[in-house]
Amino acid sequence: MKVGVRLPTVLRPFAGDAERVEVEPAEATVGGVFATLEGDHPALRRRLVDEQGALRRHVNVFLGNDNVRDLNGLSTPLSDGDELLILPSVAGG
Repeated sequence: MKVGVRLPTVLRPFAGDAERVEVEPAEATVGGVFATLEGDHPALRRRLVDEQGALRRHVNVFLGNDNVRDLNGLSTPLSDGDELLILPSVAGG
């Protein structure tokens, strides 16, 4: 199973400057994709999840039009060919 992950500009340096990476996770979940990303790009995972392994508050991950927080979070199941979009929250004023 392959899943695409689209990365925002701010995270690309941690993934070899790639705009999109394709992974074959051992587990067909968002968490499984993140675990695979950690193996391929170690510096990327800690920017996505905290020390307890939970999705960081300022990171939004979309599967299609749905934020995975509104689904099953890191346990959200994935299918072959799915694509995740990672978007960090932007604050300012």
